[in-house]
Amino acid sequence: MKLIGLNREEVKRAFTEGLITIAVYGMGKMGLPLAAVFADHGANVIGVDINERVVEAINRGENHVKEEPGLDELVRKNVEAGRLKATTDGVWAAKQADVMVILVPTLTDERGNLKLESVYDVAEKISQGLERGDIVITEATMPPGTTESLIPILEKSGLKLGDFGLAHAPERTMTGTAIRDITGQYPKIVGANNEKTLEAVTGIYELINRKSVIPMSSIKAAEAVKVFEGIYRDVNIALANELAMWCEEHGLDALEVFQAANTQPYCHLHMPGAGVGGHCIPVYPWFVINLAKKTNPRLTKTAREINDSMPHHVVELTVKGLNEAGRPLKESNILVLGLTFRGGVREFMKAAAKPIIEELKEWGANVYAYDPLCTPEDAERFGAEWKEDFKDVDAIVITADHREFKELNLERIAEEVRSRVVVDGRNVVDAEKAKKHGFIYLRVGKI
Repeated sequence: MKLIGLNREEVKRAFTEGLITIAVYGMGKMGLPLAAVFADHGANVIGVDINERVVEAINRGENHVKEEPGLDELVRKNVEAGRLKATTDGVWAAKQADVMVILVPTLTDERGNLKLESVYDVAEKISQGLERGDIVITEATMPPGTTESLIPILEKSGLKLGDFGLAHAPERTMTGTAIRDITGQYPKIVGANNEKTLEAVTGIYELINRKSVIPMSSIKAAEAVKVFEGIYRDVNIALANELAMWCEEHGLDALEVFQAANTQPYCHLHMPGAGVGGHCIPVYPWFVINLAKKTNPRLTKTAREINDSMPHHVVELTVKGLNEAGRPLKESNILVLGLTFRGGVREFMKAAAKPIIEELKEWGANVYAYDPLCTPEDAERFGAEWKEDFKDVDAIVITADHREFKELNLERIAEEVRSRVVVDGRNVVDAEKAKKHGFIYLRVGKI
């Protein structure tokens, strides 16, 4: 059923009655939860992915995104009900669908330059099945202006923009909480090419999101919202890191100061730490930096420089702790706890552990690593040797806030290590407990 021209209430009614078919391109950590939520609200959903094993698993009712709570049941239930199926044939899916959602991964280089081949490839496939009245929605986060760059590709269908609708509705989700985020943690942001498309797309997302929808004046404005969210966090983390290092110099505990300052409603100092990782926060600032022509986003650039320097600062803290223990860095045994970029999620994009391990090795340290979500092969890729105990360790460097690291048995560990040094890059260890068991304890913002 074509949605352009319907008001949002008519769209919701058609959705729940099973009259709408949605193709979701990209069955990864964000795409599969979105497809399952759409199906659970009544739509006929076709998931599209180039990975045949992923497609086969979904068609058996199996969820391959295991770190997402509740997704196993949602996939199984809706496959059995006939509302969710998957295919590798993106052209066929476009021919069946009334709405096409693009949520494929967008890869970047170190300076945030996007490799958009996957998005353009999906747009090519959609153009071969696009019909009058269809709506194409991008959810993948991209530099403002990218969604509209798809127009010439989509118009290969023989249709003109206006014959079909185009919208951007940025995903505002995190691995491990995707279903929660999609269905009501935050309002949905939507921008479209015209009012009719905006009305229809607003109806779709109002149905699945309890926090409703914020309509934007344009597609580009909607794209900017998600990008600016990431930049806000990056800049504020950089401020926290800068102030934390100032606190180290002046003998203060940064967290004590930050927590007191944050009781004032206009202050929201973030948590300092070993570095900023992931696919989002360290990448989005480059979208703005790279698109700037007349303006010079100096603050955004400086924030990136500060946050990218934090792994080096953690190495400096490690050297300081070892020196206090009477050991040089060279030939010391360093155990890095955490290979992922954040706790509870097995993702490695710009993880602080990698540059920390590399620099420690450059200075002649023997570097070991352990992560409860990882394997010895992961440690090897990072350049470290896998180690599951603390025997003969001279310094423990924590780079991910996994739950297991918050529960370290410091009393037992103190008996195993050779030198009692903890460098806490994620504020997971109780400083007083560490000191009680004889550890030299350092973290970003407290020496």
